[in-house]
Amino acid sequence: MSVSDDIATPPHDLDQQRIADHILDDENRLRPRFVRAVLDAVADGDDEAARALVETLHPADIADLIELAPGDERADLIAALAGIVDADVYAEMNEHVREDMIDEMEPQQVADLAAQLDTDDAVAMLEDLEEDEQRAVLRAMEPDDRAAVEEALSYPEESAGRLMQRDLIAVPEHWDVGQVIDYLRFSDDLATDFWEVFVVSPTHHPVGTCKLSTILRSPRASPVSSIMLAKQTLIPVDLDQEEVALKFQKYALISAAVVDPAGRLVGMITVDDVVHIIQEEAGEDALLLSGAGDGDINEPIFYTYKERVRWLAANLMTALVASSVIRFFEGSIERLAILAVLMPIVAGVGGNAGTQTLAVTVRAIATNQLTGSNRTRAVWREVRVALMNGLTIALLIGVGVSLVLGSTQLGAVIAAAMLTNIVIAGLAGVLVPLALERAGADPAVASSIFVTMVTDSMGFLMFLGLATASGLVG
Repeated sequence: MSVSDDIATPPHDLDQQRIADHILDDENRLRPRFVRAVLDAVADGDDEAARALVETLHPADIADLIELAPGDERADLIAALAGIVDADVYAEMNEHVREDMIDEMEPQQVADLAAQLDTDDAVAMLEDLEEDEQRAVLRAMEPDDRAAVEEALSYPEESAGRLMQRDLIAVPEHWDVGQVIDYLRFSDDLATDFWEVFVVSPTHHPVGTCKLSTILRSPRASPVSSIMLAKQTLIPVDLDQEEVALKFQKYALISAAVVDPAGRLVGMITVDDVVHIIQEEAGEDALLLSGAGDGDINEPIFYTYKERVRWLAANLMTALVASSVIRFFEGSIERLAILAVLMPIVAGVGGNAGTQTLAVTVRAIATNQLTGSNRTRAVWREVRVALMNGLTIALLIGVGVSLVLGSTQLGAVIAAAMLTNIVIAGLAGVLVPLALERAGADPAVASSIFVTMVTDSMGFLMFLGLATASGLVG
């Protein structure tokens, strides 16, 4: 049987290994042939075959399938997979694709989807809707679900309040293990997924936490207060999600209690939500350094254009600064044309050196490795690295220019300019993001533009200035 025959055969007729082999590649991505087979079945009106191909997939893979489909085929694909594309699939879907799909739904349909999700996923689904659409969906929700979502939406974007789940297990500190086990066993309205039980005081303040493994291995008569861990990491409800992720990473948390300003338990955050945040924040900083916006290939084209063009315009302004330096030495360049050939090398290598330092600094700031306690030491470290790099590259370019062009003086000038510019680039790469952070700005947003301006301007200034001052230009 050929591979194409295997794909066309409903997955339940294949063993699991063969399904994995012919649906997912080695990097756990849907194979193009599989995606095409599903879309062809939908196009042919064979919804049963399409559902048979997809029914064994994880919700995240179904979400990938919808995202990989052309925009004008997604609605038909979702209609063909009715009963399979559920709330869990929408929760895994790219936000831009999900927003397009939700725009085609009635408010009651969106409300029904949101009701099936954890509060944090429901909030993620609704928070990007237009205000009137959001109100319409909230009106269609059940009172309890609506109250939970409205409360979450009242917290700042990208805060713990938006990220947390309201469904958790909390028990009084005066209970014993037997009462906890009976409560977990016989209560109908409990969270379905949890890893620990929070212990609270009569005023609903968290006083400890118990792992499920500890509860199951303890005698029924043991007081909860005797087996709980009193020391726990509490997450303020208004804490930024990036800080939440850092706490989970630093303290190796599986879940953590979220508390309101009065210290009362209001929710919990689990590690599966934090994994997404870590991925988002890491990618976000890299994209901000380049001025590429969200960097999502599914976002509307005009939105991408707006995000990118403003940084290109800002870069154009800073490039004019470097150009004005060149114009100042126009006469020197006319008398010694080789300067025009060599000066981009000085600026380009300096720019790369600055970008290296900038990337390290922004990451260190984002992960709390670089703080007020070690700021001076970090700056001095980058200066030393820049000096070593500068000396090495300066020696290489100086010797190379001397040998190729037969001018020791020109080799010495470009070597001195290269050394100076790389050191300046190292300083700019660490000082610019630190200055922006101190000013309350995101150091990843505009640092690259300023660092590029410094390295280009100083590269041209040092090389052309030294060439002129040394008498090289007759």
